[in-house]
Order: sequence, then structure tokens, then C-alpha cells
Amino acid sequence: MLPMKPHIWFDQYKAREAAEFYTSLLPDSSISYDNHFPMSGGECKVVEFTLAGQPFFGISAGHSMKISPSISFMINFDPSRNPDAAARIDEVWSKLSENGEVMMPLDRYPFSERYGWVSDKYGVSWQLILTNPAGEERPVIVPSLLYTGQVAGKANEAIDFYCSAFKDSKRGTTAPRPEDMGPDKAGTLMFADFYIDQTWLAAMDSAHAHNFGFNEAVSLLIPCETQEEIDHYWSALSADGEPGQCGWLKDKYGVSWQVASTVMFDALKNGSPEQIARITEAFMTMTKVDVATLQRAYDGH
Repeated sequence: MLPMKPHIWFDQYKAREAAEFYTSLLPDSSISYDNHFPMSGGECKVVEFTLAGQPFFGISAGHSMKISPSISFMINFDPSRNPDAAARIDEVWSKLSENGEVMMPLDRYPFSERYGWVSDKYGVSWQLILTNPAGEERPVIVPSLLYTGQVAGKANEAIDFYCSAFKDSKRGTTAPRPEDMGPDKAGTLMFADFYIDQTWLAAMDSAHAHNFGFNEAVSLLIPCETQEEIDHYWSALSADGEPGQCGWLKDKYGVSWQVASTVMFDALKNGSPEQIARITEAFMTMTKVDVATLQRAYDGH
């Protein structure tokens, strides 16, 4: 099984520009692939990049989506791994907050000596935290899901659902509210994290009045090597949810996923323009991805 990739839909063909910006922020970061190709109604630009060891996939196309803070990316600055973590968090915060929107200022909070939440100039949301070295080690980047609106209070249930859908899964830290805290009820999650598909994710509940919820602008992409994997994840994650086109789906909590085939990515990276055109045409007609059909299109049969 391959690691999950957060998939971000950038506005105004800025996927490459955004990837260059992000990979300049942290060590162990680089752009691995960049391409563009025609599609109905315009052009599609794609970029694959790694940020502090976490793979991402960015896309820009003819239409845009407003990126929601419901899925953000937590950056752990761990003093046990980097003695300069306290200085580095301020440096990265300064760059991410420039022309962005501060949602929680970088400051001291009961849960961290240094924490801030910001949406950057591209609309992507980040949580920067000075990690407690005494805690269990986590990756530098942890995608974080915030359950609001109609799904507020369902984060714990959602974690159980995701862990049941993925064979390689486990729960990590779970921190429920010990008592009612304003609109947030006792037992709902202040914070929890869990491991699926070689990826640590975090989840939180918030019953406060937010003007955002999960949408397709940030999705979680599952690269599958076989049809059996695709069938399993498509069936499990779309249960009581909304199946979509081209391997996209929304689960019953509104989180967007892409159950994708490595054949498609191989074609985009290594195929000729004719092969890319054929496989893209076949792909655009699909709901759940059909690996054999993609392979035939790639091979020209």
C-alpha cells in the first residue's frame, strides 16, 4: 500500500507557484513532478510535491473551488528533533501569514507553549505547534479534520469508521472534553489522532458557528495498485455517502476522498501526449475507477 496524498485544488493555475512556496519552507521538501495537459473547457496543471516527507498533489484547472479550513495541515515543530524549533516556528509562521488570514494568532495556549492557525495567501490552512517533546513522536505534517456544523460531535465516530475501512490502522491520542465547554458538549473531541494508509491524521470537533465545512477543494487521495484495493475503499468510504466522478466520493461525514489508480499517475508522468489524451478521455467517463479500462487506453487497445 502507498501513502495517502492530500490533494489540493488551487485557484488561477497557481498549483506550481504554491508548491514552490511550500517546499521552500521546510527541510525534506521538493517538487517531484509537474505537467499540464488539455482538458474539456481549458487546461489542467498538476504538480506533485513532498513537504517535510509528506507527499501532496496539487491541481489547477479551468474552474476553482474555495479551499475550506475544515481540512488543515498541522506542522509539528519538535524541540527534541530540532533544537531551533522555537525560532523555526516563528520564521515559518511569518511566511505563511503574509497576505493570509490569521485564525488563531501565534501565541501561548493551554495545550502548547507556541501555537497558531493561519490560512495562507493561496487559501490553504495550517496549524503550527511547538510540540511537547515528552509526547509520542509524530510526523512533521499531520492533516487535520475539523468536524463542524451538522457533523460537529462526530469526530470520534468518524475515526472509528476510517480505522474500520483501512486494514493498516490504529488510534493514537484521544482527548475528549471533560465537560461542556460552550456549545461543545462533554465527550466531544478537543483533539485525537489516528493512523491509516501509512499516514497520521488528526480530528477535532467544534460546535461553534463556523462558515465553513468539508468540500472537494481539499481531498484525501488513496493511490491504489490493484482493482481489488479500489473496490474495497470505494465501497467502504462511499457507504451512506455520495459517490462522484473520476474516483471522487464524499463519505457520510462530508469528507472528500479520491480512490485513484497508480496506472493513471504512471501515464501522466511517463506517457506520450497521445497516451495521456487516451487515458484522460477514458478516465473522465468513470465513476469508480476501472484499472483494466485505463490500462487498455494507455496501451492503445
